[in-house]
Amino acid sequence: MASTTPAAAASAQSFEIRPFDAPLGAEVLGLDLSQPLDEHDFARLHLAHLNHHVLVFRDQRITPEQQIAFSRRFGPLQIHVLHQFGLPGYPEVLVVSNIIENGQPIGLGDAGHYWHSDLSYKEKPSLGSLLHAQELPAEGGDTLFANMHLAWDTLPAHLRSAVQGRSAEHTYLAKYAELQKRSPWRPNLSAEQIAQVKPVVHPIVRTHPETGRKALFVSEHFTTRVIGVPEDESRALLAELFAHSVRPEHLYRHRWAAHDMVFWDNRSLMHLAAGTPNHLRRKLYRTTIEGDVPF
Repeated sequence: MASTTPAAAASAQSFEIRPFDAPLGAEVLGLDLSQPLDEHDFARLHLAHLNHHVLVFRDQRITPEQQIAFSRRFGPLQIHVLHQFGLPGYPEVLVVSNIIENGQPIGLGDAGHYWHSDLSYKEKPSLGSLLHAQELPAEGGDTLFANMHLAWDTLPAHLRSAVQGRSAEHTYLAKYAELQKRSPWRPNLSAEQIAQVKPVVHPIVRTHPETGRKALFVSEHFTTRVIGVPEDESRALLAELFAHSVRPEHLYRHRWAAHDMVFWDNRSLMHLAAGTPNHLRRKLYRTTIEGDVPF
């Protein structure tokens, strides 16, 4: 649950929350996250995040420390299993980048290659993630978001009946070997890392702990099987759910602008990286907030 404890010497700021003409999302204009937020402003942002699922904070010239501090107001932070790609000195910050220096990747270059909700493979999946643009390509690099509340609301009756009360397995390793073959950004995992990502089981339809809204909670990246269903039926059912979730009328496509910071709700959405041409540099800093056990 979000903390509304005001930071020291915080004072009110004048800013606008402008919803997108899309199935989700709003931009926050005129707010400076390098300055402490008072309790009222924080509560306003918290409510907007619940209502719109994605907030785009424009022109944020903030440091990693400031990103971490703002993120922590929503809850404890989670450190990614690929700790190799943590920002030096800031293990809470995952570097998302396709840049290679001295023959070594500086970050996770294929993050978001498949539709997913961050850390759904953990017992306590992520509440939300914040991604701050550091270096953007001249073309490509978009991020797509799918509204999983809408996906549930519009789910055909036969699929509702098939998933009602059922659970599915999520595992980080579901597509790891496949990703390893196609890119330099997936190192071999140590025994300790593998132990951090043991498979977990979550409800296919989860209830948002703050709003009470229901959402589909499966993804092509991490969801491997429906519990208690024959393998062929499980594959077919998941394929239908994945396809329905990402129908165009459920999506928002974010085209990044310099210094954008995007904050999305992993309890309400999936997201996908649309891809960046290999010769163009892209670097962003991600913090991830721990959520609750899905129910």
